[in-house]
Amino acid sequence: MSTTEKWYSDGLKFKCTQCGNCCTGSPGVVWVTDEELQAIADFRGESIGETRITHTKLLGGRRTLRDYPNGDCTFFDGQTRRCTIYPVRPPQCGTWPFWNSNLESQDTWKRGQTVCPGMGNGDLVQLEEIERQAAIIDI
Repeated sequence: MSTTEKWYSDGLKFKCTQCGNCCTGSPGVVWVTDEELQAIADFRGESIGETRITHTKLLGGRRTLRDYPNGDCTFFDGQTRRCTIYPVRPPQCGTWPFWNSNLESQDTWKRGQTVCPGMGNGDLVQLEEIERQAAIIDI
């Protein structure tokens, strides 16, 4: 599909409201690499081993962040509704909502809007930026 054929070729509106919905709710998967874990460990003042044991698990041979039984991310602070590692959050978190799975169709984008109040609101994000973010990690 060429750039001009994409349903979002005119861009999409998005502005993070910092609601925390993307970090909470149903259990999810946030894939992390050793390099990303090292950045998190450094930020938290921990060893990578401590961060790996305390905050991640293996799933299908890959490493993902743990979540609490209620589905909240291990790094989500329920009192402040903020990410405790925001400056070094994994690329998967930083590229939300511009994941390929959300960009498949207008319907998948609209489904995302039911949980993310920032999708469809705020600033217009141009096609080039959407595609740059979608290329960072294939979700």
